[in-house]
Amino acid sequence: MGKANAHKQGRTVTFADGEWTEGDPRLVRTREHGFWLSSTVFDGARALAGKTPDLDLHCARVISSARIMGLEPAISTEEIVSLSLEAVAKFDDDAELYISPMFFAEEGFIVPDPASTRFVLSVFEAPLPEPKGFSACLTRYRRPARDMAPTQAKASCLYPNVARGVREVNAKGFDTGVVLDPNGNVAEFCYTNLFLAKDGVIHTPAINGTFLNGITRQRVIRLLRDSGVEVHERAIDFEEVMEADELFGTGNYAKVVPCTRLEDRPLQPGPLYRQARELYFQFSDTT
Repeated sequence: MGKANAHKQGRTVTFADGEWTEGDPRLVRTREHGFWLSSTVFDGARALAGKTPDLDLHCARVISSARIMGLEPAISTEEIVSLSLEAVAKFDDDAELYISPMFFAEEGFIVPDPASTRFVLSVFEAPLPEPKGFSACLTRYRRPARDMAPTQAKASCLYPNVARGVREVNAKGFDTGVVLDPNGNVAEFCYTNLFLAKDGVIHTPAINGTFLNGITRQRVIRLLRDSGVEVHERAIDFEEVMEADELFGTGNYAKVVPCTRLEDRPLQPGPLYRQARELYFQFSDTT
């Protein structure tokens, strides 16, 4: 996973205004609502050598995010999936890609004008990071409560809070942070969902409306349970994270990656992490 600012983009294709463009065109005017007042939502799926695990779920979620933000999507999940697959076909068969559908409003003041909702699809080369492991420490910045921010949407306006947590822990020499929710329970890592293993059992914070129920998170939980691993979704204290036998994160960009240092404590990638990663890539190779 590594530091968030280490992500590099390669070749890009963009679908906007009914046509494909090679590259990353400038599409937004200064006073468009999505730029000025942050009505932008997005999602991120993966294409790995032509396979697109859970693409339909990502495309459905971006539509849900748009509606939560008061936008009015004029394109269906199936149409976004079809456009995404069309984009994947424009790259080499073995390409590792990031698929990002987006919605934003062009008009409105404070409240976006739903009728001005615009759709853009960006697909670009993004090599899957090596699972070398990442370091983490506690950040003082917390996830907002559901009545404080649109926490159930994958909304761009939530990411400055993510960024300040990352910036804080990077300054301390760590890759990412462990983030608490408003009640002081563990929510997730700064930009990935958090899993810990203790005595052969997996534990992960229960979804409580303060952070996204990641699609990769849901898939990993299902795969582990189907393979006979006990997985508990519950409230977790930071002290429990510090005492974990194993710790790993899940997210669309890097999928399943181990935490190899928490605060001043070294950790080793363990058998349950390896099982989770193996199960996920077995699944992704068949979709």
